[in-house]
Amino acid sequence: MSSQTRRAAANPDRARDKQIQRELLAISDDVRARHGWLRHQNAIGLAIFTISIAGCVANAWLYIAGIMPAWLVIIGTAFWTSLLHELEHDLIHWMYFRNNRFMHHLMMAGVYLLRPFTVNPWVRRHLHFHHHKHSGTETDLEERGITNGERWSLKRLFMVSDNMLAVYLRAKTYLTEPRRLYREGRISRQDLHNFRLISLLSYQPLGPVAHLLWHGFILFHVANGAAALLGTSIAWPALLLEQMPWINTLAVVLFAPNALRTFCLHFISSNMHYYGDNKPGVIAEQCQVLNVWWLWPLQAFCFNFGSTHAIHHFVVRDPFYVRQMTASRAHAVLRQHGIRFNDLGTFRRANRLHEAPDTVSSRTALQH
Repeated sequence: MSSQTRRAAANPDRARDKQIQRELLAISDDVRARHGWLRHQNAIGLAIFTISIAGCVANAWLYIAGIMPAWLVIIGTAFWTSLLHELEHDLIHWMYFRNNRFMHHLMMAGVYLLRPFTVNPWVRRHLHFHHHKHSGTETDLEERGITNGERWSLKRLFMVSDNMLAVYLRAKTYLTEPRRLYREGRISRQDLHNFRLISLLSYQPLGPVAHLLWHGFILFHVANGAAALLGTSIAWPALLLEQMPWINTLAVVLFAPNALRTFCLHFISSNMHYYGDNKPGVIAEQCQVLNVWWLWPLQAFCFNFGSTHAIHHFVVRDPFYVRQMTASRAHAVLRQHGIRFNDLGTFRRANRLHEAPDTVSSRTALQH
C-alpha cells in the first residue's frame, strides 16, 4: 500500500475533498480550454467593473432627470452592485491584476464606494481567508456576522437585512465572546487582538455614515407616515428639511439597491453554510448547494450564489462567471460525492449539519 493510499484510508474525509477538487478542476480546465477568451481574466474583470459602474451611474442620472422610476432604479442598481460584489470576492482572492497593484486597488476602491454598507474589502480579505480555513466554527466571523448559526426569528430576519442592525442587536456578544474564546484556549492572544481590531475597522470608513443616513431616511419617512395617520404632522428642524432632498435621492440610487442586494445575498449565504457541528477543515461539510426554485428572485441579485458557492469552496481559483459556466457539470460531481442539495432543514436546525440530539429524542418520544 502506497503512502498516499494509507493517508487516504486514515482520513477518508480529506480523501473525498481531494477527489472532488480533482474532478471539479478537470471540468474547469475543460471549460477554459474550449473558451480561449477566458484567458483574458484581467480584461474580463475590468470590463464587468466598468459596465457595472456605468450602469449604476446611468440609473442615477435617469432617476435624477425624472426618466426612470424609483422602483426600476432600485432593482437595476441592485443587479449592477451584485456584479460588483462578485468582483470584490474575486479581487479578495487576487484574481484580477495580481501583478498591477494600482489597478487591483483601484477596483477594490470602486466596488467599495458603490457598496458602502459592506465590510471594508481590505479588512474582509482577512475575514474571508479565515472563513475558508475555519468555515462553520465560532471564529468564522465573516459568516457569523451575517447570522450563520443563529436561530431563525424576527431578530435574525432584521439582521440579515441590515449589517449595522446585526451589530447593534449582538453588541454584547461582540464585546464578550472574543475574551471567552481566549479564556477557553480556543484562540490565541494574537487572535484576540485581531478580533478586536477587526470589530473596530470592519465597516470603516463608509459604513457608519451610510447606515446613519439610511436609517435616518427610514425613520424620517416612517415618523411622517405615522403622524399623517394620526392626523397631525411633525415640526422638523429647518436644517434637517433642507438636507432631505439629497438624502432621498441617495437613498433611491444607492442605499435602497444595496439594502435589497444585501438581503438577497445574506439570506442565501447564511442558510447554505453549515455551522457548529461540521468537522473542522472538511470542505464537504462546509456548505450545501441551495438552488431550490423559489429562491430564484433572490439568486438574481447575487449571481446565483446559492447554486455555485459550494464549487468555490473546493476550487478557489475560478472567478464567478467561470463557476457559473461549470455549474451543471460540477453539480453532478457534488451529488455523486454526497454534497447536500436544498437541505432546507437548516432553517430549523440553525445551520447545523445534523439534528441536535435533544431534538431527535423529543421527536421520537412524540412518535411513540
